[in-house]
Amino acid sequence: MQPFADRLTNAAEARADREKTASRLPAELAIVVPTFNESRNVPLLVEALRTALGDIRWEVVFVDDNSPDGTAHRARALALEDYRVRVVHRFDRRGLASACVEGILATSAPYVAVMDGDMQHDETILRDMLARLRSGDVDLVVGSRYVEGGGMGDWTRQRIAMSRFATTLANTLTKTAIGDPMSGFFMLTREAFMGSLPGLSSVGFKILLDIAASSPTPLRVAEVPFTFRTRQHGESKLDGLVLWEYLQLLLDKMIGHVVPIRFVSFALVGGSGVVVHFLVLTSVLQTLLALFGAADEDRWFAIAQGVATLVATSSNFFLNNILTYSDQRLKGPRLWWGWLTFNIVCGFGLFANVGVARWLYQHHNYLVLSALAGIAVTTVWNYSMSSLFTWRKRR
Repeated sequence: MQPFADRLTNAAEARADREKTASRLPAELAIVVPTFNESRNVPLLVEALRTALGDIRWEVVFVDDNSPDGTAHRARALALEDYRVRVVHRFDRRGLASACVEGILATSAPYVAVMDGDMQHDETILRDMLARLRSGDVDLVVGSRYVEGGGMGDWTRQRIAMSRFATTLANTLTKTAIGDPMSGFFMLTREAFMGSLPGLSSVGFKILLDIAASSPTPLRVAEVPFTFRTRQHGESKLDGLVLWEYLQLLLDKMIGHVVPIRFVSFALVGGSGVVVHFLVLTSVLQTLLALFGAADEDRWFAIAQGVATLVATSSNFFLNNILTYSDQRLKGPRLWWGWLTFNIVCGFGLFANVGVARWLYQHHNYLVLSALAGIAVTTVWNYSMSSLFTWRKRR
């Protein structure tokens, strides 16, 4: 009979061989986690996944938008210790939805989950979600706060009301009923994702809604309840831009096949610039007339018009930088260089506006039509040229 010590050694070697073999097998489940300033939460999440998933072949893909707190560096350190941890470090690109798409495309796992990196999503339900997908009768499993057994945690009444209102709007776009289409916690099959991929907008932060609305056929959906937990470390990413990005996504799904949603946003910002222009023009002109009298009114009007044009153009630039090009937002020295190029582009656009409007008025004598044509030309010009020179994507 083999000595007991030898049997223990052989068992340990066999277990090591099994673990080594398992490490060579591809992951069945990939958890994609978009991050920004989550360095303190990353190790907590990895440990929680180890505990929750046990013997499931899994990997976690952190997609980090170059967090200044060193989130990507922290994740890479964990990856050196655990082969199941991977990092996609994005530079000069931002956006939760696009980060999720890149993370899913970076893995070959047949099942993919998306969850936040702030520990607010309950990783213990991942097993149940995977079991539902393995059964083959659903394409998408949503971690839901609204089905029986789920909850919103310590959310305020106002935030809950806003979430439910957004859910109502979302269900007008999806081809199947989802109790919590605003959830950022879900799991789906590779086939379901690839089917939706060509139609994805990757706008804003609600990738689940984007996937459901972009699917060529209605997805078969199941929902697993969970209670939203309190953030462990860091600050919430929800701010005033979230509603704007959500509205952009809704508009893109409704009219994005006709006109680019970025152009719609650019035009809306331009409309606000018209209001700013007239407010500044009126205010400056009245101030100059009160100080110096009306004897040289033409001169004061020219000065007021110049000031109003500069202020309105600057207003358009900064609003577009925040709203229209939030994923390519200019900062630091690039912000002021962008402001200069935007003013130059808009200066040429003004000449185009006047030229087209004047030609139409001379040949057809339609005041309103001529003015609108000039505005349309300058809007298209400003949008096209600023996309090329001001907010051009860096390779």
